[in-house]
Amino acid sequence: MRTTTANLLDSPPVPVQAKLAAAWTSFMFLYVYVDYYHLYKPGAVDDILAGVVFEFDISPALLTGFLALIAIPALMVMLSMTLPARVNRGVNLVVASLYIPVTVFNAVGESWEWASFYGLSIGLELLLLAAILRFAWAWPRSVAPAEPATNELRQGARS
Repeated sequence: MRTTTANLLDSPPVPVQAKLAAAWTSFMFLYVYVDYYHLYKPGAVDDILAGVVFEFDISPALLTGFLALIAIPALMVMLSMTLPARVNRGVNLVVASLYIPVTVFNAVGESWEWASFYGLSIGLELLLLAAILRFAWAWPRSVAPAEPATNELRQGARS
């Protein structure tokens, strides 16, 4: 009699929803920390105290826009785990696609002195968005049928 021992390093397949939620969570950490570390740039806090962020006057509309920009990927963590598959796939494809230009916009107006900071942060965010697009695009279209041996066992149990 021959038995097979499970490899201790084998992992069960990870559901697409979990992959998407994990990618959105990672994206959120980067998104928030890049904004936080931006405050360490010389003059950033002075500009905020003067009422300006980037080239925009700080206003309720600006802060509402910023909140919306951060709320969408934050909600995508939860939505990726709870939406029905067909809707989930479409929403992830659309939102990740829309966040590509939003992510690239972070480099607008920055000097070459900060290229390593923005290049790394934007590059990592774009890699995560690409992973989200790939996971959503390659979402399995159907459930694989049960193996014949399993079907025979089920039929035997019903008899």
